[in-house]
Amino acid sequence: MNKYKDIHFEVSERKVLLRIFDVIFVLLSLYLVGVVFKFNYFNISATNFYWTIVLGVYLNFIGSVFEMYNLQVASNQFQIIKSIILTSSITVLVYLLTPVYTPILPTNRLQILIFYIAIFIALFTWRMIYVRFFASNRFSKKVILICDKEQLKELVFALESADPHYRVLGFVNSDSADKKASDNLKIKNIEISNLEEFVKKNSISEIVIASQKTDGITVNLYNQLIHLLENGYIIREYTQVYESITQRIPVQYVSRDFYRYFPFSRSNQNHFYLIMVRIFEILISLIGLCIGLLILPLILIGNVFGNRGKLFYTQERVGKNGEIFNIVKYRTMVKNAEKGGAVFATTNDSRVTPFGKIMRKSRMDEIPQFINILKGDMAVIGPRPERPVFVNEIAEVMPFYETRHVIKPGLTGWAQVNYSYGETIDDSLIKLQYDLYYIKHRSIFLDVNIIFKTLSTVLLYRGQ
Repeated sequence: MNKYKDIHFEVSERKVLLRIFDVIFVLLSLYLVGVVFKFNYFNISATNFYWTIVLGVYLNFIGSVFEMYNLQVASNQFQIIKSIILTSSITVLVYLLTPVYTPILPTNRLQILIFYIAIFIALFTWRMIYVRFFASNRFSKKVILICDKEQLKELVFALESADPHYRVLGFVNSDSADKKASDNLKIKNIEISNLEEFVKKNSISEIVIASQKTDGITVNLYNQLIHLLENGYIIREYTQVYESITQRIPVQYVSRDFYRYFPFSRSNQNHFYLIMVRIFEILISLIGLCIGLLILPLILIGNVFGNRGKLFYTQERVGKNGEIFNIVKYRTMVKNAEKGGAVFATTNDSRVTPFGKIMRKSRMDEIPQFINILKGDMAVIGPRPERPVFVNEIAEVMPFYETRHVIKPGLTGWAQVNYSYGETIDDSLIKLQYDLYYIKHRSIFLDVNIIFKTLSTVLLYRGQ
């Protein structure tokens, strides 16, 4: 059994670590401030312990909205400072405005300033420690890939871009027809005879098998893998690793015998879950339409000067089970935007009007779709509904695309909060991977996660 592997943290472990120590550092900071500066607003004791619970919940909830637990953000000291400022400010504001569950507002305004500074310094200190030590290479997960050389670049990019702490140190070429080493590859090509020595010398944490050609797994390689497995090394299949790290389904590496190992989430047939979701959708739609009515005068004025034309437009989209329905949106493009035929919208699309850009960035153009949700054509959460012409075009070249239609399309979804606007067929493939991940793992927890990320998109003005 190998006892000398380097310490590393999984994605879920890092997120738990960040959440726990955010709360610990904040509470410790407030305790020290109370001792040193006679800070009386927030006293931790057995009689008011619930104050600490409420503060911890606020920190985790608001931190999720402002991407404090996004590992790419958490590992970048410049991006995380922005998140700390927003999280500290909103947390303090909400905490002060809920005195039923939190301390009564202090008469001395200086106490409020001390409260804010203590929380900000605590979060800043812990996150700089995380960036300096826990996000460093010493805690990276070191991996070897067993794959065809032609696949290597794509496989490595997909894994390392999803997890900044995932490092592929080498690969074993499993293509029996192409055993030549390449000087163009930055990742070391490991000979099968040297595999075990390389694993031990470099403290490899995991071996990932991504080969689609069984003849590449020779008897010699198979025996070495078995020996490494017996010595405590983890060996996993690529699609499992890809799914757990990227949180999307790698359909390009899945054979056409898809349904054998793609079990849909039980929530898709859970009547209690579906009823609760429907009640939630109706409530959210009514709230959304009320907000829409409040800001309608501003939209009308903006439309007159910025759009100069009809306020609404309808368009055919593909819904559940492939049924066609008409989606309702605020118009954001110029008149006759598709006089040359249907085309994908693009980033900085010249057809989008000045006011249309504002509505897209803030997601205000989506408000009329609450009508579709009330009618039952759409859900709040699900794959975004696509136009029939694009569905037919994409389905011809992309396997499993129409699998998206087993559930209702949504106002927001896992693909929307994790990926930018789809401009090409390749973008549609990536969004399909996210959509299938949602269909496979659909649950209340994932729905709440999507809502948090959607709030981040709206509040940080990241609409497309």
